Amino acid sequence: MRFSEKNTMYSMSKLVFVAALMAASTAFAQAGDNAKIVVQEPWARATPSGAMSGAAYMTIDNKSTAADRLTGVASEVAAKVQVHEMKVVNGVMQMRELADGLAIPAGKSVTLKPGSYHVMLMGLKKPLVAGQSFPLTLTFAKAGTISVTVPIKAMGAPKTDSGMKGMQHDMPGMGKMEMK
Repeated sequence: MRFSEKNTMYSMSKLVFVAALMAASTAFAQAGDNAKIVVQEPWARATPSGAMSGAAYMTIDNKSTAADRLTGVASEVAAKVQVHEMKVVNGVMQMRELADGLAIPAGKSVTLKPGSYHVMLMGLKKPLVAGQSFPLTLTFAKAGTISVTVPIKAMGAPKTDSGMKGMQHDMPGMGKMEMK
């Protein structure tokens, strides 16, 4: 082999290596966007027979240095799926769709939980049954779509201990409420 043939082979090998490296880095960058958003502990409560709606909860971690936004949610178990917020306004609990989606700040976590942000499942096609699960697809402005499997817990099952055990609250018109 002459010097110029070795040089040409070396250059071609280098070119193939660089092309493979570029292809791999592009694939990693595309997968990396989803890897920056991590959905943890999705769950839903079982619904009674005939219920037309249910809810799903989870924690969404944004591990990137850029804010993102949960802009849409879909599932085959319901006719309509939306991101909702519950809050007390002038002493009245209100629930509303977040029309602009839910902000997921850079480097932070947002927890969707009962009485707060949640995924609302409207027009359930069948009851949510404890012990089963269903697919849920979350769409983010930057990270794209992430699919999760949502396990269904028993109707009265709390997600975790809220730390409110033993607390009593006087509820006007409803008497005392005790957290057990």
